[in-house]
Amino acid sequence: MANTDYISPEVANTLPGLLQQRVQRSANAIAYGYHNDEHGWCNLSWQNVADQVAKIQHAIRQEQLKKGDRVAIMLRNCPEWVMFDIAAMACGLVTVPLYTNDRPDNVAYVIKDAGVKILLIQNQRQWRELSNISSVTETLKRVISVDALTDENERSQLVNFTHWSSTDKTASEFNTGDLTSEDLATIVYTSGTTGKPKGVMLSHKNILANAYAALQCGEFYPEDVFLSFLPLSHTLERTGGCYLPMMASSKVCFARSVQQLAEDIQAVRPTAFISVPRIYEMIYARVQSSLQKESKFKQIIFALAQKIGWRRFQYQTKMRGWHWSLLFWPLLDNLVAKKIKQRLGGRLRYAIAGGAALNKSIAQFFISLGIPVYQGYGMTESSPTISVGRQQDNDPFSIGKPLPGIEVKITEQGELCTKSDCVMLGYFNNPQATQEVIDDEGWLHTGDLASINDDGYLYITGRIKDIIVLTSAEKVPPQDMETTICADPLFDQAMIIGEGKPFLSALLVLNEVEWRDLANTLGLDRKKSESLHDSGAHKHIIKHLSKCLREFPGYAQVRRVSLYLEPWSIGNGLLTPTLKTKRPQLLKTFAEDIESMYESLA
Repeated sequence: MANTDYISPEVANTLPGLLQQRVQRSANAIAYGYHNDEHGWCNLSWQNVADQVAKIQHAIRQEQLKKGDRVAIMLRNCPEWVMFDIAAMACGLVTVPLYTNDRPDNVAYVIKDAGVKILLIQNQRQWRELSNISSVTETLKRVISVDALTDENERSQLVNFTHWSSTDKTASEFNTGDLTSEDLATIVYTSGTTGKPKGVMLSHKNILANAYAALQCGEFYPEDVFLSFLPLSHTLERTGGCYLPMMASSKVCFARSVQQLAEDIQAVRPTAFISVPRIYEMIYARVQSSLQKESKFKQIIFALAQKIGWRRFQYQTKMRGWHWSLLFWPLLDNLVAKKIKQRLGGRLRYAIAGGAALNKSIAQFFISLGIPVYQGYGMTESSPTISVGRQQDNDPFSIGKPLPGIEVKITEQGELCTKSDCVMLGYFNNPQATQEVIDDEGWLHTGDLASINDDGYLYITGRIKDIIVLTSAEKVPPQDMETTICADPLFDQAMIIGEGKPFLSALLVLNEVEWRDLANTLGLDRKKSESLHDSGAHKHIIKHLSKCLREFPGYAQVRRVSLYLEPWSIGNGLLTPTLKTKRPQLLKTFAEDIESMYESLA
């Protein structure tokens, strides 16, 4: 039965208007769940949320900012994030989301570039890391801490959120003034895998149109529970994990942290969540690592469950006919699949993977065990979703079909382009960069190579700028190889090298536990750095890689490796806040290692 309580963009008009409409329809329904250290899991109704938004809106107005001024949010996922976001937009302000795990210099750049006036932070520690940067203190008018203030010396610079927003205002006094759907709602700074991040300007109409289009691709109900753990500063979570549930009156529970995610999943038992592939890769790697320690019999049963589970999925989606082996599925479901499903709460209906490509074998792994994984595709510049898999005809190897109302085309060069109400207004203070990605006809050029089949399914085949061209003129999309490599428990991170070279090499970050076992097998001391340069270890790993990459053509095989144990992270500048690899920075950091892998050719 379809949910008839969806709120359309036309009715909502703006993002604060969406909350107003939801309160009118479902005032006493549960909007958000959050964990309190003293009381455990707590709930807020839509009425509670609107009351708090009214208080925040009143406090913001006392700051005497003008329409269009920018305010920033640097919080972990929590009700305050959403409430401040809506209250600020209701005042005609533009919100700028920031990642809590980003480097201070990156945060400072965004604050200065956007001209942020108010910064909402989690605690004083965050402010201490920023307060010594002159561009930050010169730009900001007010800094607000959600957590209690403990250092008296800093109170002149900070205000506490509870104290700052304390007033007797209620939801009846929450209003949107002269706000329109075309107004700028937010500036979202892209990850910046190459160079400085750019500010993507999204209107209320952009985000509402995208959330509503995504809503048409599934069935969501007030009884649904979304678990929010992908940062709200990521547009995929903000649009799909915050405003989409608001349209459908679904509950959102905010996870405490990635470290406590497994515990939160068991407590919340979500029916839907959104994640980047890395989370699915981690779950897959843990299962595979545990499986390798089991008896041969259990490994055979697990493999059989996957094989028959995949056949069952193919039958359900009409890819293949019925087969007698499907009679064994109820038994295998009880023996194997249910245990994995229980790790994800036991009632998951939608597991969305977006932000990057999900490895085919990992997608097949989850789906074969009855876990409904749907791949999506998009970019911040399109608010963000362009396509997603559908419940009725899911193709896990595809990025799905375009959302309703979203046009796509493939250029002669093979580039995927899109046009819709979801396409950004442009890059903030950067018209030249805007012209480079949005053409005269309004098509947004994604920079991704893609194909589309007769049934309308889209497939990403590579990234225009990332394609490696070997001296043999063979072209290699490195990301496909890297995701395949990282699906193996031995490897945590990988980067393929080979532009202008006769063969491919790889920079590999090994999993510490797996490396310990391998080093013992090879008779090496895992604690000595020399062991990572051992020729025997390199030969073993190259042979191991050939098995991982057996489905790739002969020229797409790795001939040399450079091994590491220290992870690439945001802190050392090798990952973006969305955990994407900064390829140029890696090439620069490991230039000597890369050169040594090809030195025999000189």
